[in-house]
Amino acid sequence: MPEYAPLELPENPRLAGNITHFARALRRAGLPIGPGRVLNAIEAVTAAGFTEKRDFYWTLHACFVSKPEQRSVFAQIFRLYWRDPRYLEHMMAAMLPAIRGVQEDRSAQAAEKRAAEALLNGAGADVDLPEDEPDGTEIEIDASLTMSNEERLKTLDFEQMSTAEMARAKAMLSRMEMPVDPIASRRTRAANRGRIDPARTLRASMRRGGDLRDLKWKTPKLRYPNLVTLCDISGSMSQYSRVVLHFLHTVSNAKGAGWARVHAFTFGTRLTNITRHLHQRDVDAALRAAGAEAQDWEGGTRIGACLEAFNRDWSRRVLGQGAVVLLITDGLDRGDPQVLERQIERLHLSAKRLIWINPLLRWEEFAPRAQGIAAMLPHVDAFRAGHSVASLEDLAAMITRRDDVGERDRLLGMLPD
Repeated sequence: MPEYAPLELPENPRLAGNITHFARALRRAGLPIGPGRVLNAIEAVTAAGFTEKRDFYWTLHACFVSKPEQRSVFAQIFRLYWRDPRYLEHMMAAMLPAIRGVQEDRSAQAAEKRAAEALLNGAGADVDLPEDEPDGTEIEIDASLTMSNEERLKTLDFEQMSTAEMARAKAMLSRMEMPVDPIASRRTRAANRGRIDPARTLRASMRRGGDLRDLKWKTPKLRYPNLVTLCDISGSMSQYSRVVLHFLHTVSNAKGAGWARVHAFTFGTRLTNITRHLHQRDVDAALRAAGAEAQDWEGGTRIGACLEAFNRDWSRRVLGQGAVVLLITDGLDRGDPQVLERQIERLHLSAKRLIWINPLLRWEEFAPRAQGIAAMLPHVDAFRAGHSVASLEDLAAMITRRDDVGERDRLLGMLPD
């Protein structure tokens, strides 16, 4: 990735120059903005005019934002860029929550770090914060009781990570393992001890004229279950889904992990099988191919209809005996809750274990108030968070434990009778 010089405010600010500079920051944050859009924005502001900040915001929004997922990045960069000439200090405050006096301690909002990073572009280390604010409030950096960088990164929400932090988190996930214990099957094999094998014992005695001299023994054959993942790629889940698929790529290519096969499906408005792409050795190429095949990425959500398609077309093919199913979704479905409940119940009956991973569990105030969540919750074996590296580590450690239910029982108690 090419290096860019940090952005600087024009010495003699002009509206056209500032809009151009603002568009560069949006482009660095990932919005596809070319010179044509910049010219359209300047002409639109000139033609429409504005009497307050709200009019200016929505005029630029109409020119630069073309997808729902771009709104949060646009909002954060607009807030940081147009607030006042000392925006670098404010951005540093947003990126360092331990700085006192600039803002309250809080977690960064979604896309806030990426927005600040697009403006600072690595210049944070070179920016000198003033010793005193105009109102006399001292800025102090509190280094006490801080965690190591790795431990802090493990607990950081994927949605709040900067580009560099996300790269480090993916590197950590590429080293993680998710082993599984084998399952005793109904088929048996010869052994020196275990259960008596009547058939082999009788055959051996007949070779000796009916003399029952030695007993033959057998023990169950061991086999490994399939891991099947159904991953929600709608707009509210896209960032989490990309990280989970990165982790699944590691699991599917790990040697000796124990899973018979790893199957992956994405769903938004339709169901897509991306299993074959995860077997590519290069993770970037695998996810790029998977994203190209899943045409409904960052679109709407039809969980019930997509689960119905999976149950009808794929469940018998991939849900062998002992299969573990990971359902990654926030459960926010606009469809008929009765259809959703019927399909999640069928999926639960077909799987050995159904684990629901929901990033919304990162909120302490989370409650199963949405109809879709209330319909799905009674039909899962475990309900766990999946918003950070630490939560995925916990999942890898608990995935085959039958007694682990996560937050399911606690949240079931919140449902109305």
